[in-house]
Amino acid sequence: MKATQEQIQEWKAKYGVVFEISVEDKVCYLHKPSRKTMGYAAMASKDNPLRFNEVILNDCWIAGDEDLRTDDELFMSVSGRIGEIVEIKQAELKKL
Repeated sequence: MKATQEQIQEWKAKYGVVFEISVEDKVCYLHKPSRKTMGYAAMASKDNPLRFNEVILNDCWIAGDEDLRTDDELFMSVSGRIGEIVEIKQAELKKL
């Protein structure tokens, strides 16, 4: 399911940043995770590290081919890119 430019613009207006991840002929669209989602993902990953990616994928999902969430091989491919949507800016610490 490839989104139209109109759909993408609507999603950007609603979510801000929108990401597209594709694997072979499958595509999904995600928005940037919130602090709440990140916290939940961190807690869920304590017992199973893959749960972090699963939580981010499910909570940030806008639209796409469900196979990317349900097929293990496709999910693992998507998981390799999840870290890229979780941007962490560099902080500076100064002792005063």
